[in-house]
Amino acid sequence: MAILRYAPFRRPFSDAALLQNRLNSIFQEFASPSEPNEALVTGHFVPAVDVYEDAQKVVVKLEVPGIKQEDLDVRVENHTLTVKGERKFESEEKEENFHRIERRYGSFVRSFTIPQTVDTDSVSAAYDAGVLTVTLAKKAEAKPKQVKIEVGSGTTAPSTPQPKQVEASAA
Repeated sequence: MAILRYAPFRRPFSDAALLQNRLNSIFQEFASPSEPNEALVTGHFVPAVDVYEDAQKVVVKLEVPGIKQEDLDVRVENHTLTVKGERKFESEEKEENFHRIERRYGSFVRSFTIPQTVDTDSVSAAYDAGVLTVTLAKKAEAKPKQVKIEVGSGTTAPSTPQPKQVEASAA
């Protein structure tokens, strides 16, 4: 057994981390399907999402390039927005001519809890250039209200009666 001297530049747990990474890769290879291309074709596809809001609406944008509009399903039920879709593999191409397959294919489901301030009856969706935009309008009572304060409008507040002064006469 070799004795290693501790050096300040050496991390004491780096060997354990390296071993953990090697074991993880072995288990991933074991769990993957027998054909290497099959693992990539049926891999998990999860579209990236941006969610933001302003005073009038909540907007959810999903990146779904390569998915046809008819392969997307947008539903709102019980204050939950659910988007389902599927990116299909082009099987008319001959697989033996592929040199690399990096794009992910398969179906996905993304669900988001909608705040109570959203009107679930006024939801719209648009699909443009591979981006699905779902717009959820807020309820009227949830929108901020601005009260205008008028300054110097010419109306004066009723004045309080001043006590009457009685002049005393000198006798």
